[in-house]
Amino acid sequence: MEVAELLTRHEGKTLEFKRDTSSSGPILKTLSAFSNTAGGTLVFGVRDRTREVVGVTDPLAVEEQVMNIAADGIRPQILPEVEIVSHRRLPLVVVTVFPGPRRPYYVESLGREAGTFVRVGSTNRRASSELLAELERTTRNVAFDEEPMTELTADDLDLDLAGARFGDRKKLGQRDLVALNLLTRHGRRHVPTVGGIVLFGCDRLRHFPDARIRMARFQGQDRASITDRVEAESDPVQAIEEALAFLRRSTALGMTVEGARRRDVPQYPPVALREAVINAVAHADYSQVGSPIRIAVFDDRVEIENPGLLQFGLTIEEMKRGVSKLRNRVIGRVFHELGLIEQWGSGIRRMTGACEEMGLAAPMFEEFGTCFRVTLHAGARERASLREGTAGRILELLADRSERSTAKIATHLGVTSRTARTHLKRLVEDGLVVEIGHGKTDPTKVYRIVSS
Repeated sequence: MEVAELLTRHEGKTLEFKRDTSSSGPILKTLSAFSNTAGGTLVFGVRDRTREVVGVTDPLAVEEQVMNIAADGIRPQILPEVEIVSHRRLPLVVVTVFPGPRRPYYVESLGREAGTFVRVGSTNRRASSELLAELERTTRNVAFDEEPMTELTADDLDLDLAGARFGDRKKLGQRDLVALNLLTRHGRRHVPTVGGIVLFGCDRLRHFPDARIRMARFQGQDRASITDRVEAESDPVQAIEEALAFLRRSTALGMTVEGARRRDVPQYPPVALREAVINAVAHADYSQVGSPIRIAVFDDRVEIENPGLLQFGLTIEEMKRGVSKLRNRVIGRVFHELGLIEQWGSGIRRMTGACEEMGLAAPMFEEFGTCFRVTLHAGARERASLREGTAGRILELLADRSERSTAKIATHLGVTSRTARTHLKRLVEDGLVVEIGHGKTDPTKVYRIVSS
C-alpha cells in the first residue's frame, strides 16, 4: 500500500504510527501484537495522535534499530519487512509484520506469561490466560470446542435432545456422533468434546455456566432504566429461537399501506437479527469465564455481543468481504447440518444487504476488551446529508484519490475558502476525509478521501 494511502487511515488493529524509535518497549509490544493477531504496519516519522508527518532524521539508522529491536526482543523470532519511503520529501520508515505461524509471540524481557500481547483496536493488550491458550491452539490447528472432556463419558451427552434437534435430517448413532465430533476417541474410549457438551450436554451449564444468552430491553438510549430481562439457558439451538422471540417483542413495528391493505414493517430486518444471533453463538469463546452472550435492545439500536475477539489473522475489513474463520468447528458443523448456517462467510453480507434494503445504516462491527459486538441502528444512514450539497461535491472531487488544498477545492467548486474549510472540517470529523500536513497552520496542508 502507498504511504499516502496509509496516512488517510486512523490507527487501528493493523496500523500504528510512531514519531521515532526512542522507546523500544512500545515498539516490541506492537510488533509482537501484530504477529499474534492479524499482522500490521508500523510507520515511523508520523505523530501518532495527529498523523502529522515529521519524517525521520536518519532512515537507515531507524531501519537497523527496528530490525535489531525485533531480533533481540521477540520470541519466537519474527522477520518484518522494512521499507524506506518518501512523502512530500520527508523520509519515513514503514515496517510490515505478517501474522505468525508460531504463536504466541512474546516480549522476551517480560516472559511468555506477561509478555504476550494481542491487538485490540489501536491498543496492545496483554493476553489473558484464556487468550494465551487460544494462541497456542491456533499453532496446533485445534479449536477449543474440539478438545476432549476426558473426565466425562459418552453417557454425558443427551442423545434424545440431539435426536430431536436433528429430527429427520440424520439418525444419530455413535458413528454419527464421532463424525460430527460430538464424541472423540480418548485412549480406549469415546468421550464428549467441548462442543458436544455445549450443544447437547446433559448437564451443560454445570460445565459451561456462561453458555447462555442474557437479554435486556432498556428504556431510551442508555442503560439507566431496564424494562425487561430474560436469560435463555436452553441448548444453543433453542436459545437462538428464544433470543429471536425476545427481539421480535422488544423492537418496534412500523406500518405501511399498500392499496387498501396495511402491512406491518419490523424495525430491523429479521434476517439481520437472525444472522447476528447465530454468529454470536457460533463464534463465542466458551473458554471465557463470566462472559455470556449478551443482547441489549435500546430505542435506537440493538447490540449483540459474544465473548471472544475475531479469530487471529482476521480483520473486520476482511470479514465484511466474506472471509470466514470459524472459532468453534464442532458447533459450526452442527449448525451447518441443521441449516442454521448456509454458507461460510455469507452471513455478514446478508446482514449488510438487508439493512441497506430497509434504508438503515450498515451494521457496525467492533472488538472491545475480549468481546465482539454487532450493532444494528434503527435510524437511517447518518452520513447521507454529508454526501449532498457542497460536502458531496467535495467528496466527488476527491474520489480520484488525489490530494488537494483548501484553495484548489474552493476554486474548483466556485466557493469561498471559508466555505470549503467549513465543509472540510465536517468531513474530517466524520472520518470521510483526512487532512495531511505538518500542523494546523501548515500552508501546504492537503486533503484526501479516506479509503473505504
